[in-house]
Amino acid sequence: MSTALQTSTDLRIGPYAVDPAVVLAPMAGITNVAFRQLCREFGSPTSLYVCEMITARAIVERDSKTMEMITFGAAEHPRSLQLYGVDPVSMSEAAKIIVGEDRADHIDMNFGCPVPKVTRKGGGAALPYKRRLFRDIVRAAVRAAEPAGVPVTVKFRIGIDDDHHTFLDAGRIAEDEGAQAVALHARTAAQRYSGQADWTAIARLKEAVTSIPVLGNGDIFSARDALDMVARTGCDGVVVGRGCLGRPWLFGELQAAMNGEPVPAAPGLGKVAEIIARHGRLLAAHLGEDKGIRDLRKHMAWYLKGFPVGADLRRSLAMVSTTAELDDLLGRLDPDAETLDAEGPRGRQGSPAKVVLPEGWLDDPEDGMVPAAEDMHSGG
Repeated sequence: MSTALQTSTDLRIGPYAVDPAVVLAPMAGITNVAFRQLCREFGSPTSLYVCEMITARAIVERDSKTMEMITFGAAEHPRSLQLYGVDPVSMSEAAKIIVGEDRADHIDMNFGCPVPKVTRKGGGAALPYKRRLFRDIVRAAVRAAEPAGVPVTVKFRIGIDDDHHTFLDAGRIAEDEGAQAVALHARTAAQRYSGQADWTAIARLKEAVTSIPVLGNGDIFSARDALDMVARTGCDGVVVGRGCLGRPWLFGELQAAMNGEPVPAAPGLGKVAEIIARHGRLLAAHLGEDKGIRDLRKHMAWYLKGFPVGADLRRSLAMVSTTAELDDLLGRLDPDAETLDAEGPRGRQGSPAKVVLPEGWLDDPEDGMVPAAEDMHSGG
């Protein structure tokens, strides 16, 4: 793996050189300040690490939980925030608050979420079907952020389902309205996270959108996957989500591969235990020990995937409550154990499902009416 497919100047998001061209995707309950710091410590400080999805209306109404979620580390730069909304007015107001109070350096807009509670209100992956409304929302965010020099990017899926593809129109509209880059998760909303991502759609989007970077997302579980995606689609960078769950060191592997350097060997269980301990302490510092260590529990199965760890110890780690208990349990792991099979998909996959939409949503793609109620729930 000696050929670098990217260089330090290949991807720019507004004023920011993204080197290597790697983005940590926002993931609900995962990409808080602690996990982002951990990924950054393994990867490049000049890649992008995006916080959890933030709801525009919640920012406008100063929801306390949401405002707490907009937390960035002192050394975190550029600060990337993903914004979700279905109303151009609240999107504009939220963007003005973000840039006016200097809360982020980059705004990424979410039009890719397939979760029913989002799509049933016309949000996420449902919204680009309404081309006029989609245009209004992108325009509102770009215009609100532009005076402060904050770039806006847009992420979306192939479409609602195989009969309703929206990605080419969405890419062209985002480009027209001043977005600085677009990212495609190469699945439909109906697929959710199941099956295989269709990378040919990323190549088609790259052909359709010519003046701004096109990023690819979907099924990047290794450095080889990232190189393959760039080679096969011509995309300008990669967005990594589930592939880094329990593997924050993937960003170090990606940095090496995309710079044409040897990929580091995967860590043994002793090193993984150190990483889990580090993650736990970062979470405790961010959320307090009780909440932080409880938050670590969901990461345990991902971290231990493929390692020979007994069922009782796995269960205990999945119920850990304090840093002292965490240290004790991690000390029982065999530091010399190697992973047996940790490659391939991880995280939620589920099954394809019919997308839940507002009544009559598919009747008129040019209808610019704002859906009835915008969600207040940040995180996804």
